[in-house]
Amino acid sequence: MRGLAEKKRSYDEMTTEELFALYQETRENDLKWEIALRYTGLIRSIALQIRGVFCSFTQLDDIINEGLIVLQDAVDKFDPEKGRFEMYVAKRIRGMIVDLARQQDWVPRTVRQRAQRIDKAVTEMYNATGKMPTDMEVAEKLGITLEEYREALTDASLHNILSLDEVFDGNDTWEAAADPESGGHPEQALMGEELAQMLSKAVSSLKTNEQLVLSLYYERNLKMKDIATVLEISAPRVSQIHAKAVQKLKVLMSDYMRSG
Repeated sequence: MRGLAEKKRSYDEMTTEELFALYQETRENDLKWEIALRYTGLIRSIALQIRGVFCSFTQLDDIINEGLIVLQDAVDKFDPEKGRFEMYVAKRIRGMIVDLARQQDWVPRTVRQRAQRIDKAVTEMYNATGKMPTDMEVAEKLGITLEEYREALTDASLHNILSLDEVFDGNDTWEAAADPESGGHPEQALMGEELAQMLSKAVSSLKTNEQLVLSLYYERNLKMKDIATVLEISAPRVSQIHAKAVQKLKVLMSDYMRSG
């Protein structure tokens, strides 16, 4: 018992980088758990950011517990020489939450149906013209007012998080891009790199405010209300911008992956 206490005190005095280096040498489970626990705040931050995805079927503490499992697995696979652990693990935590929501069929049927109508209209108009339609053009095609369309877009915001994830789900080349150290075939890794470049190009084609919202939301892990404060606009408006950006990415990436 005394030895464990001394070891814990020793860990407390080490930086996270030092813990990672030591774990690379020893692969001790208690050391892996110590590293994972240091990122509990990151799990909480990401979970609170998209709490609307899971609040109807589980609690924050349950998400944190699931996230710790994801963290321990990530510690095993992470190579400190290939970037920051926070960036590496954030997408895995978000993916875990999205997977739980998908298993629960979380999105209300009416919201899903309305979102699918919007997706269908935007895709048809993009395929016909080769450019993204304006909000007014989509609203006219759907036979609704601009205000009704934007309200529907806000409601569909979290649905779009799930459906964008589904565009990539099960795609081998995307898996290679998302996890280049996973050990896939070289040809698959090259295709994955091309797909990642296409996603970067698609993001670059978005409006400046759309790129900014995506960056603050996915890279900085800010909540919608915090982004609203930064941009000095309303939270519903941030949600609309986010939904529009994800909708565009979904159309562009679906088009690319169908033609690939």
